[in-house]
Amino acid sequence: MKSGSNLERVILSGNPAVTAELGPPMSAAPDEIVHKAHILKGFCDAANITDCQTAVVRISSIAAAFIAQREGLEPVMQMTCRDRNRIAMQADLLGAAALGLKNCLCIAGDHQKFGAAGKLKGHPGAKNVYDVDTTQLVGILKKMRDESLQEGGDKIEVPPKFFIGATWTPMGDPMDFRPYNLKKKVDAGAEFIQTQGIYDMELFKSQCEKARNLGVLENTALLAGIIVPKSAMMLKYMDANVSGVTVPKPLIDRMAKAKEAAGDDKKKAKQLQEEEGIKITVELIHQALEIPGVKGVHIQAIDWEPAIEIIVKAAGLYPRPNIPAE
Repeated sequence: MKSGSNLERVILSGNPAVTAELGPPMSAAPDEIVHKAHILKGFCDAANITDCQTAVVRISSIAAAFIAQREGLEPVMQMTCRDRNRIAMQADLLGAAALGLKNCLCIAGDHQKFGAAGKLKGHPGAKNVYDVDTTQLVGILKKMRDESLQEGGDKIEVPPKFFIGATWTPMGDPMDFRPYNLKKKVDAGAEFIQTQGIYDMELFKSQCEKARNLGVLENTALLAGIIVPKSAMMLKYMDANVSGVTVPKPLIDRMAKAKEAAGDDKKKAKQLQEEEGIKITVELIHQALEIPGVKGVHIQAIDWEPAIEIIVKAAGLYPRPNIPAE
């Protein structure tokens, strides 16, 4: 036991883990975080608190994670390489640990140009940092925790105790490189891995097998990422535009058929597609958990937090295990 977090305890117990996602608001008010935390509490083992996702300024991951934790929802604080150098990262990690946070997910972060998508202006002219990459950040965090040393070698009197996570895009280009990319992160110290959204389970199974042959999945907890689909249009967009996401045509056709069943009734079309999207998500969860080496799922219901309760119950993953702290 490295951190004593609930997520770590569930994974070590052998139960399939469930993580969700909570996106902080573009506001200084904590109300939205509190509201979402109450919706997710009890239906996941921990929830990712995103760190300025899509490169748009929001309440910081650390502050939002502290608020969520105060409300009884265990957070997974995110730390992006995009916005901080190694000094700022280590200072924030010490501060987060001082606030009682126990899970940290190391990620690269969306490029700042993503923030100018849609109706938002974002900060496309901002300078990214990328002083270190995600593998190096994992190594820094492990060194701080296990050796009580800063990256530069200075001693840490009281080290931070984090359960260390990283991400994996198994179907990103070039695909042959992806299992080796995962191995680098795990070798650096990543104890749990959350993947990019998976829809093509056969392709994912193949990538997992390659990672397993490298001995990677024996040393980390792989959580298969599933983005809950709301519409056929959403699936088409992700298939065409989101790096590393491949959506099989039969899934798009199922969502399209659900929409067509509603005729010209837009409200009914939305309802039927959402219902089909939940069915698809439950099926994907079951398929993912059958793959050797997969220890759980990371369910992303984007701006649709109430769907988590429905999905977790329908998938037979409720109630969540209660593993007492030692």
